[in-house]
Amino acid sequence: MTWKHYSLEQTATRFDNSRDYTIGIEEEFQILDPNTLELTSRLEDLKAIAHKKLGTFVQGELIASEVEISTGKCENIAAAEADLTEKRRLLAESASKLGVRLGTTGTHPFSDWKAQRILETHHYREVEKRVRYCAWHNLTYGMHTHVGIRGRERMIAVFNSLRGYMPAILALSANSPFSEGQYTYLHSTRAQIFTRSFPRGNIPGPFRNWDDYATFIDSLFVTNSISEPTQVWWSLRPHPLFGTLEIRICDSQTNIRDTVAISALVVALVARLSTDYDEGRKLEIINTRELDENIWRATRFGLSGNLADFKKRREVPATDVIRELIEFTGVMNERLGLEKYINRLAEILDDGNGAQRQIRLYEEKLDVAAVFSDVLESSPFI
Repeated sequence: MTWKHYSLEQTATRFDNSRDYTIGIEEEFQILDPNTLELTSRLEDLKAIAHKKLGTFVQGELIASEVEISTGKCENIAAAEADLTEKRRLLAESASKLGVRLGTTGTHPFSDWKAQRILETHHYREVEKRVRYCAWHNLTYGMHTHVGIRGRERMIAVFNSLRGYMPAILALSANSPFSEGQYTYLHSTRAQIFTRSFPRGNIPGPFRNWDDYATFIDSLFVTNSISEPTQVWWSLRPHPLFGTLEIRICDSQTNIRDTVAISALVVALVARLSTDYDEGRKLEIINTRELDENIWRATRFGLSGNLADFKKRREVPATDVIRELIEFTGVMNERLGLEKYINRLAEILDDGNGAQRQIRLYEEKLDVAAVFSDVLESSPFI
């Protein structure tokens, strides 16, 4: 099963040879006019400056008003924090030299999608050709966390269970209550635009084993549903080239401390589920219809709402679900050096996440642009 430079056999080998709990983080940012805070299509100019120090760790992402940075493969969360902090600093310096600003919310609050330019690369032109309006309308900015996990069958088992935790992670990371100049009343408008619009942007049902997963991916190729593996845009996916589980459900975070704290919780979850699997404990697997309901709840209400506990037939505040996750993963915190970062989550639960902070400002100002300006002024990029 080989297509050009990709084969499922090689992907399986990458997982079999992967190292547990290595970490990589990717962040997508808006490129802004410094005066109007509108999106500006300066990606090529920004990359030309940033590439000198960031190399391939700075990339474009679909539209010319978006830039992405990524860490390398980091051995632990402290190394990922240091790497990401340095790359944010270098990107900010490059933006300053160019005379643009960087936006750090999950959607741009008011720019017109019709004014954006798709990048002139084969990859993104192929994306545009396949999905058209969905690509044009996609002014969204996410944060992705990669976690290494060894063993193809072990990875599938953890993937199946990790699906059920994604609504809580989405609620925690929600940071996009505005789009097209409107207060959408969604806490993660990014999730609604991307996961409900892009094909294969959701989270699939569980797989029986690696062969079940590989057969499905193979079928996507042979039916011409995809032309390359990264066109599987699931919000949680086995990364076909890195041998990692990639958690793609999060909004871009304004505060880098939030980025690292959320990533730390993701690492703790993967480690706890992997350990349970190794020790023969049964991993809980949620069905897709229950998962979809809670994804909607997290999209709509974020940390301000409730998630559904279908086993107990009751609602649970999203903040309580996060606290339960912190307790569930607690055994991993000392082992993996996560305590400092997990402690930041308590501050988020007390003070509010990005969406809650933006909504509070909007209720005072009733002006989306003013809120965006305040967010950028009050939250340092590094």
